[in-house]
Amino acid sequence: MSESRDPAVAVREPGSDVRLADHADAARLAVERRDPGASLPDALDQSVVEEGRHLWTPVFFGGLLVVLAGGVAARWLTVQVPQWTKGTPLEEIGANIDYPIYAIALGLLLNWLLHLGGLRDKLASGYRTEFFIKTGLVLLGATVVLSVLTSAAGPALIQAVIMISCVFGFTWFIAGKFGLDQRLRALLATAVSICGVSAAIAAAGAVRAKREQLAYAAGLVIIFALPSIFILPWLADLMGLTPAVTGAWLGGNIDTTAAVAAAGAIAGDEALKIATVVKLTQNALIGFVAVGLTAWFAFRVDRTAERPKPIELWRRFPKFVLGFVAASVIATIWLGQAEAGAADQFKSVVKTLNTYFLTLAFVSIGLEFKVSSLKEAGWRPVGVFAAATVFNLALALGMASLLFRNFSL
Repeated sequence: MSESRDPAVAVREPGSDVRLADHADAARLAVERRDPGASLPDALDQSVVEEGRHLWTPVFFGGLLVVLAGGVAARWLTVQVPQWTKGTPLEEIGANIDYPIYAIALGLLLNWLLHLGGLRDKLASGYRTEFFIKTGLVLLGATVVLSVLTSAAGPALIQAVIMISCVFGFTWFIAGKFGLDQRLRALLATAVSICGVSAAIAAAGAVRAKREQLAYAAGLVIIFALPSIFILPWLADLMGLTPAVTGAWLGGNIDTTAAVAAAGAIAGDEALKIATVVKLTQNALIGFVAVGLTAWFAFRVDRTAERPKPIELWRRFPKFVLGFVAASVIATIWLGQAEAGAADQFKSVVKTLNTYFLTLAFVSIGLEFKVSSLKEAGWRPVGVFAAATVFNLALALGMASLLFRNFSL
């Protein structure tokens, strides 16, 4: 069979929340069929190259057009609804609903309509959540001055190390008590303790997880992250948390970067900036955890002579974190010498672009939402993930309140 016709090898979006099963399966097949001696990360890289050959297709542009249409509609509703509800009993509600809610709701509506028409999966290559969210976050870096980034990085790093260590250990322990497979155990522990789907992909490469396990872990991440986008900002407001504590809480316990950005946008600009710094700090530790899992499974679980290479740290490191930092440094230097008018115009343009990219990412979240991967795995992983999420929620609130209680932008 030729490479271009092998459905397991013609992978779609690496790192996206829906097409993970195909991505993992393609990598495993690349290992098992083509080069049995290759590492899984090498196979992942190879599958990404193969994806690029088939990306610019009519269905890709069709999916992208759906995302763009949803984004335009979301921005239009953000402007129009406050005007429609002005002077009515719904005025306060209309004024307080922000663009992430419209974007995700429209994404879910389009998801349902496309599913009815049998087009959702066919157009899925155009739902570029990873691209939109990472571009939006790099642009967000240009609005976070370096003084804020450096002052928040210290407590964010402390929180990240403690959170990852405690939540990973708790989830690993509970999953063991529930009798889960070692590989699924590693995926769930990594996903809930670091950054959801991206961390699960890194862990899958490290432990050579099965296709079903990666798809299931991704499904759980999305199922639990979606309601948290709306519930946690509401709880933060109800508890009277400061924007800094709110942002640190959201960034410390919501599992996906896109969901953190959505919840932060609902909570406010200050909370969004802190949430992003905290989440990106956790993301930066993915490589260390992945290499640790590689070593553990090589020497203790699989008992092979394979040794993780130091280059794996760089391969697994989320490069957009560097883009966020670089944007912050460049913007800080430029704004320091720019005239007031030019500086205000720069901030306005960057914020507008950031908002548009994040809106497209949130529409894509709705389009990619699926529950089908949860149907076959039973209740035990759900129980483990739920218990770990509650533990993560409580610990993150305590850490955020302790480390960011006196922090201000």
